[in-house]
Amino acid sequence: EVQLVESGGGLVQAGGSLRLSCVTSGFTFEDYAIGWFRQAPGKEREGVSLINTKNGATYYVDSVKGRLTISSDNAKNTVYLQMNSLKVEDTAVYYCAASLSGPTWHWEAYDYWGQGTQVTVSS
Repeated sequence: EVQLVESGGGLVQAGGSLRLSCVTSGFTFEDYAIGWFRQAPGKEREGVSLINTKNGATYYVDSVKGRLTISSDNAKNTVYLQMNSLKVEDTAVYYCAASLSGPTWHWEAYDYWGQGTQVTVSS
């Protein structure tokens, strides 16, 4: 059974930090790119950061560059999202997802999804 389980969300003040984790199982980790997406109420799902777990290449949406860092621990089949200098506009449910097609910003291309973790940034 394929599983992606996110954790690490919570309530933090603006300027604070959180580290999200995405623990995966049930598929060959290095065959899949992992993406972090977020969705705020009333807004479309947005790609935040991607990682090619085979070669370590990383990608970021412009609004998070310099503040968020994606990484993977292939031995643990886990991807992390370190979130620093958080802003109120980062508030959303954050999802990790796995794509056999490689890193892509198109969420429709992702094969498997986690249940999401809530990140709330207060002013």
